[in-house]
Amino acid sequence: MAKTALLSAYNKDGIADFARALSELGWDILASSGTADFLRKEGIEAKDISEIVGEPARHGKPGIAGGPILGHRVVTLSRKIHAALLSRKDDEEELARLGVPRIDLVYVDLYPLREEISKDDSTEASVIERTDIGGPALLRSASKGRRIVICDTKDTKRVVEWIKTGRPDDRSILQKLAAKAEMIAARYSLTSAQYNSGGDIDGFIGIKSKSSAYGENPWQASAGFFSVDTNDALALENFKQVAGTDASYNNLCDLDRLLQTATHIAAGFDKNFARVPFIALGAKHGNACGAAVGDARLDESMARQDKREVLQKMIEGDTRAIFGGLVMANFEIDEELAEVLLAHKIQNGRRLLDGIIAPSFGERAIDLLKRKGDKCRFFENSALLNLNMASLDSNDRFRYVRGGFLRQQNYNFVLNLRDENIELVGEINEGQEKDFLLAWAIGSTSNSNTVTLVRGGQLVGNGVGQQDRVGCCELAVKKAEDAGHNMEGAVAYSDSFFPFVDGVEVLVKAGVKAILASSGSVRDEEVKKFCENNGLTYCFIPDNIIRGFFGH
Repeated sequence: MAKTALLSAYNKDGIADFARALSELGWDILASSGTADFLRKEGIEAKDISEIVGEPARHGKPGIAGGPILGHRVVTLSRKIHAALLSRKDDEEELARLGVPRIDLVYVDLYPLREEISKDDSTEASVIERTDIGGPALLRSASKGRRIVICDTKDTKRVVEWIKTGRPDDRSILQKLAAKAEMIAARYSLTSAQYNSGGDIDGFIGIKSKSSAYGENPWQASAGFFSVDTNDALALENFKQVAGTDASYNNLCDLDRLLQTATHIAAGFDKNFARVPFIALGAKHGNACGAAVGDARLDESMARQDKREVLQKMIEGDTRAIFGGLVMANFEIDEELAEVLLAHKIQNGRRLLDGIIAPSFGERAIDLLKRKGDKCRFFENSALLNLNMASLDSNDRFRYVRGGFLRQQNYNFVLNLRDENIELVGEINEGQEKDFLLAWAIGSTSNSNTVTLVRGGQLVGNGVGQQDRVGCCELAVKKAEDAGHNMEGAVAYSDSFFPFVDGVEVLVKAGVKAILASSGSVRDEEVKKFCENNGLTYCFIPDNIIRGFFGH
């Protein structure tokens, strides 16, 4: 006996090819009215679902009880259809009495609810109109009835090939398809709940797309990355791992943190100079330990040297900390640049890194950079080539806390050195402006409290995660001194205001000549006067605008 497929597609792309493939395999096609009309125009025989559920009385003509009602808006919400999906083998006689064929496959493409909600001109009425009820119900009934259930066009070709090969591993495949359908239906209901509650109901649903070797520590098993529904080219799921063992939980956290820093650097330069330089970052335990930017105005013949110097300066930022860290660049890592990562400032042996993230890798670069046991992970994403203002992550951030989660707007402030809110005493040249941008982007994406030192387009000291502002300054200076940097003429960024002058005193003694910080302390005037008396240029922006606490 021929099998029956029920197709109901809002977006008709690819549905004709799928229906034709099923027809060629001997399947009968049952479809919602719009889909049935579309398929017939494509030369595919399809029975309108109304022929199963019955037609109501129209224009004085007799109808069949139980048919579609309310202007044909209630069709698939029929007990006949759901009986055809939920029936078991011993229900065949009852289905025959109802005049309903067993439905063996369901394909549903839901109304675009999220897209409607996101429209500037959407209304409550338009959102309600785009809220699909029959579609999710079909997915859930098909899932429970262990039918072949498809809610993603990318699965249609795979399902056809699976059917052609005799449906191997049938139980497992049906369960996986059911799980995906239930997830799509749940996500759809969550979207509706979020909208109707005005934000009082929230959450997210993800699909595991990357397995981790382990969690933050080796005994924390079953870690992994779960992707949510997004079109973000820089989402972690779009970073293709091309070599190395599975990334650890920490590797993925560091990848996210590197993205935060890199995109803020790019956004700052794009906003202030309308160009994005070559960027190289090194991170350890989530915080930048090395960073550098290039000129961004070099012609192609000089670009290779610029990339080389950017990597060298990134490594020199803290040659000790970068050992075992992760590196990210917004340019291809070829064989020559791989040698820089391996050997620059190394007396004997080679530098060991846990991961390298770039738009792409040259033919021999990965072979050169590989570690014993494949412990260096390599990730590619061509979207890194085109970082700019639009690359910032605009999605809210979530954090689990005991009994629930916190949600807040992402840190997407971008420093504008021409902002009217800036209080500037002294003068800064273009080089210092670039250093301010780099220091701000690093400091505001490092664990608070943070004071960051930059000189000549290079991170020289990052004093992160301290409980007091003086401690931040002292740590930043110590990191710079330990790495052998000359701090004379460096700029400093503080992710919040200086409550006393003592932190600034530490920076002055180290040779810092310009400070970017927020204002908001009761001692702001004392701090400003101290800067003036010591010949420091200071750039203050109100704390409620620029404060850059991260990971607090």
